[in-house]
Amino acid sequence: MFKRRLLSSSIAMVAALGSLQVAAQTPSDNEELGMLEEVVVTGIRATVTKSIDIKRNSMQVMDSIVAEDIGKLPDNNVVESLQRVPGVQVTDRAGGEVNVVTIRGLTDVSTTINGRTIFTASGREVQLADIPSTLVNRIDVIKNRSANQFENGIAGQIDVQTFRPLDFDGSKVSLAARGIYLEEADEIDPIVSGLFSNVWEAGAGEFGALLNVSYAETTYRDQSVTPGAQVAFMTENPTDPWIPLERIFPNDGRAAEQPIWTPGLDNGLPSTPGSTLSVNGTDTEYYLSRDAMFMADYNGKRERQAANISLQWAPNEASTYTFEAFYNGFRNEGFNSLNFAFVDWWGSLGELGNIEDTFELYEGTNIIKERTVRNPWTFTSGDQSTGETDSFLYALGGEWDFTDNLRLKSELVYQDSTYESSFIAMRSEGARHQVTANFSNDPSMVWRDNPDTPDVDESDLTDLTVFPMAQMYDSGEKNEGEALTFTADGEYDLDGFFRKFTFGLRYDDRDSMEYSRNQDAGVCAGANTSGDPANCDFSTYGEDIVYVNDSFMEGEFNVPRSWAVANGPYIAANRAQFLNLYGLDPNDPLVAEFAVNEVNTALYATAQFEADLGGMMLDGEVGARYVDVTTDTVFTDSVTLETTDGSTETSEFLPSLALRLHLTDELMLRFGYGETLRMPWFGDLNPTITYNDDITGIGYGTANGGNANLQPTTSQNLDLSLEWYFGDASNAYVTLFQRDIEGLVIGFRNQVTRDIEGYETNTFILSQPDNASDGELSGVELGMNYFPELDGALDGLGFQAAFTFLDSEQTIPELNDRGEQIGTETADIFGVSDKSYSLAAIYEREKFDMRLAYVWRSDFLNNNEAALFANPLSVYRDEQSSLDAQISYNITDEFVVTFDAVNLTGEVNKSRYGNSPYHTFGNWKISRSFALGARYSF
Repeated sequence: MFKRRLLSSSIAMVAALGSLQVAAQTPSDNEELGMLEEVVVTGIRATVTKSIDIKRNSMQVMDSIVAEDIGKLPDNNVVESLQRVPGVQVTDRAGGEVNVVTIRGLTDVSTTINGRTIFTASGREVQLADIPSTLVNRIDVIKNRSANQFENGIAGQIDVQTFRPLDFDGSKVSLAARGIYLEEADEIDPIVSGLFSNVWEAGAGEFGALLNVSYAETTYRDQSVTPGAQVAFMTENPTDPWIPLERIFPNDGRAAEQPIWTPGLDNGLPSTPGSTLSVNGTDTEYYLSRDAMFMADYNGKRERQAANISLQWAPNEASTYTFEAFYNGFRNEGFNSLNFAFVDWWGSLGELGNIEDTFELYEGTNIIKERTVRNPWTFTSGDQSTGETDSFLYALGGEWDFTDNLRLKSELVYQDSTYESSFIAMRSEGARHQVTANFSNDPSMVWRDNPDTPDVDESDLTDLTVFPMAQMYDSGEKNEGEALTFTADGEYDLDGFFRKFTFGLRYDDRDSMEYSRNQDAGVCAGANTSGDPANCDFSTYGEDIVYVNDSFMEGEFNVPRSWAVANGPYIAANRAQFLNLYGLDPNDPLVAEFAVNEVNTALYATAQFEADLGGMMLDGEVGARYVDVTTDTVFTDSVTLETTDGSTETSEFLPSLALRLHLTDELMLRFGYGETLRMPWFGDLNPTITYNDDITGIGYGTANGGNANLQPTTSQNLDLSLEWYFGDASNAYVTLFQRDIEGLVIGFRNQVTRDIEGYETNTFILSQPDNASDGELSGVELGMNYFPELDGALDGLGFQAAFTFLDSEQTIPELNDRGEQIGTETADIFGVSDKSYSLAAIYEREKFDMRLAYVWRSDFLNNNEAALFANPLSVYRDEQSSLDAQISYNITDEFVVTFDAVNLTGEVNKSRYGNSPYHTFGNWKISRSFALGARYSF
């Protein structure tokens, strides 16, 4: 909520500062050091030169991306632009774009716009993919921060800087349009943007106004084939009363000792031939196999709108006032066609004849690679989902030079962000005749017809009328966040060893709220409230209720190309009718889950120094930041609706040190030390528990809750780099770094029992977070930009390369099935690839430029699977890569046409359980995209 007292005080302070006597501006840091001369070049080389200058002059370890011209970053959003920065890795390419960015393998990144903290809804950071590259002037990736920078985010900080009118000498207009074609979706979508800026001289000073707007639309298609959980099965010679190749559930009532085996072990059950389990006192051999195979075909349409308004007034050379408003919006509507088939045996395997002929093992293992089952239980689901975000940020501030030595600036920022989503799904279910499933890296599913039923073709997955309308699910959520932030910063120039003293404060009052609803019903025949059985038959509703996809995974795997599901858009359009049919409430209200108020107060001071060491210059910065965070919470139990209040306070003292030794005019040695922290996610503080029913017949449900006693995660960060600046747009560097992290939040698991009306089970595997892990991350970054001086046709050739090598480790408590710690294990830190690199070849001439870029990252530990399914627990993603191209041609100085291509090689990304190539998991197809655009600037 808007804090009036703070607002009034802040405006009064801004006005008071602005009313004081001001003086002429002082030289910039770059002019004082006298290190660089401005080199006027254009095109790609210009951006490389600017990026190198920013890196060289920064006290902190950082890298930057600079727009080649207005809106000419060769990517659709900020995340795609970041993938070529040394030490930055991206993942989760879906919906035609990458979504998640990590700095040196860590995902906990602080996001700011023009130095201001910014977030989406109830989260702590903004979705960077929602920021279009057309609004970006520059992006800074800060890897080791100063005490004067926002402390949150142990990975680093990404600061997105937008254009301002006083960046230009006078008027500026830039209009751009692109048409983007995503191959799998087979649609052409628009991206349009416009920048309008002008500066006026008047008697009261210089005025500037800028408007930057962008609209992007994307039609996309994501396709995946995924084997299910890897679990234990009997062999051909089972222990009585089990039968050949029957699944062995961990807790089976036929066993005297419980459990027979434990899911959720990090390394899983042994996979060597002849491995045994103790079943009723008998050492029993087992096979490992998948319990299911499922295919998902997700079609969606996404829209993003963004706008930035910037107004500036400079009454004289020593003061500037700025008002800015920033908006970013997100709309997404998606429909998932899910086809799920159990590949268990439920009693009819013997009909296939010789059991040994129904499966194939990986050589030298007890793991089933391929198997055939009769009468597998299957279901399809038509899932319709929507998502909508609106985020607003308003800022008012001023900068003043009070004397030749003293400069102050202050700013007041208010932001408000809301995210709303909905989900509705209807299933069909039943048994089919026979399926053969291959679980390898080249997965396949082959369905067969039953020759004894000539009137029905069981291998035809496009006929939905042979199955009844099954379960229905309906849910939604609303997340809100708002904040009022006041900052005041000062600089005072000194003579002697200490050259500059900086100081400041930051006060941030943040509110975060989440609401949700969730309801579901069993098969329509049992839930029917209409009294007419025909209302539970798909055939009653004609073709409108059926959706059949086509060309699924074409050219990739031997799987069905099409199948039928309930038409999600039709179900959503007739939501009230179907919810009433199932006995559900169309007006099901949103219920508050939590409300959090967090007040963050920070004070900092730094001192910059400089010394001549006889031919070499040493400069640097020493500083400290004090942070106090008070968090008040109100949580609501999802079952009882009872509320729980809580309050915590955290104080941290965070020192920082930066040193730069200028060995020669071209060679610099840099050292950095800083401490950062990560406050717990608001949802992780929720002490109440959410229970999820057993929806796949596994015998267990899941449950999750938070921990009101979570503490911040802290990190001590060391960097040492040697940097060589050897020519125009050319440099090379090597950086050694280490992160020592304390209090990583990981999940504890245990089994609980709770009777909930309408649920299929009363047994749940409960996961709750705790500061139970410490980690260490170390590595090396190598980077180079090189534009050689060449003659003739080779003039304009350039190269960029960046390599990152990482080593990570975190401690993981080892738990038994009751959640008691029985030991400690070590594992990789989630999201960290040991190796990654990016390579780019650039060719630039007077009328055109082109760039071919390749990015690659090695495999990495992505997440832990839900414990009740996991064997092993960990999920790894295989290596990922993308080959991209960009071409620009200047028809005139004002008019430029562009062509871009992303993922030219059409990659298929893969994941696996654990570190074995036999534990395959996900396979998802990444669409290629092509874009043709034009830009006119004057």
